[in-house]
Amino acid sequence: MISGESFFDGKKEMQNVFKSSTIIKMRVMPNLKNVHPGEVLLEEFLVPYQISAYRLSKDIGIPQTRVSEILKGRRRITADTALRLAAYFQNTPKFWIGLQTDYDLEEEKRALGKRLSQIPKFSRGEKM
Repeated sequence: MISGESFFDGKKEMQNVFKSSTIIKMRVMPNLKNVHPGEVLLEEFLVPYQISAYRLSKDIGIPQTRVSEILKGRRRITADTALRLAAYFQNTPKFWIGLQTDYDLEEEKRALGKRLSQIPKFSRGEKM
C-alpha cells in the first residue's frame, strides 16, 4: 500500500493506492515520537488560524475543558468530537478518527512490546 496526499478545495485528504493485490510492507521508523491528535489540532489548525481553545469550544459546542484536555494529550478524540471538528474545519471525521486510531495503535504496540512477537502465526494448513 502506498499512501499519498491530495488537496481539494484547500482540504487535505489521504488517499490509499494499491499497486497490486500484495500489500507492500513499509519500513517503520523506530524511536519517533508518537504524535497525539491534540498536537496536530494545535499546531496545524489552531496556531496557524489564530483560534483559541475557548473559541473552538464555543464554535463547535463542546466544553472548553474537553478541548484543553485533547490539546494536552490527556483525552481522546471521540466520534462526536471528530464530527464537530470535521464540520468546523471542513475536512472529514475520518481524518480525526484516523489520527486517534494511529496514535492508539502505536501506544498499544509500545505497551505490548515483545509480547506481540511471541504470538504464534496462524497457518491455514494447521488444524485445531
